[in-house]
Amino acid sequence: MDQSRSSDLPKYLQISESLIRDIGAGVLADGTRLPPERDMAAGLGISVGTLRKALSEIEAKGLLSRVQGSGNYIKAGRVTGSIYGMFRLEKPGGGGLPRAAFLDVRTVAKPADLPPFGTSDQATRMRRLRSLDSTVMAVEEIWLDAEAGVLSTDTVSESLYHAYREILGLQVLRAEDRVGLGSVPDWAPAQFPLDAGTTCGFIERFTWGAQTAPVEYSRTWFDPSRAVYVQRLG
Repeated sequence: MDQSRSSDLPKYLQISESLIRDIGAGVLADGTRLPPERDMAAGLGISVGTLRKALSEIEAKGLLSRVQGSGNYIKAGRVTGSIYGMFRLEKPGGGGLPRAAFLDVRTVAKPADLPPFGTSDQATRMRRLRSLDSTVMAVEEIWLDAEAGVLSTDTVSESLYHAYREILGLQVLRAEDRVGLGSVPDWAPAQFPLDAGTTCGFIERFTWGAQTAPVEYSRTWFDPSRAVYVQRLG
């Protein structure tokens, strides 16, 4: 399993994204006072400078109030601009930083069992093992239509939508999820807690850029004891 790109987000973004997801899930409620910066940095195993950079990201999104002489306070609100804003799986108690380890990346002909998407008969197929924080909870298979661009093991990144934008110039504008039950695929690695063929949570996603047809199709199999699908409105 190729885990070489499983932590390619800068540390300050990992911290800010984790806090943003906790805010969105209500784990960090409005008005919560964060620990003193030195204590918080020590608890996270990072420098105070890195923590302050992460907090600046949150403040810029309107989710943090810094009160001179008092501390840093959460400002709950609509979360926008998050790198993982379209990732809907959370820990059962809410939040959790999404992580990804690539299992396989290759360009292949689209198999007959895939629903129609895109305009090419070729696609980049990416298989990944997904975690929330350090807990493995899903495997996923992403198919990117070749007309939208081609990725390789050297160009993929933990946040694929970020890679689409930066490497391919592809801006993801919307997605449609279909949630139900599925069976764990036979290629799931040993690190995944459920055996092949076991019934589990299942998500199909179609993703659109500026094109009329969806440019990406993905399917995710997740352990419902370790993750829940959450869609917030308003």
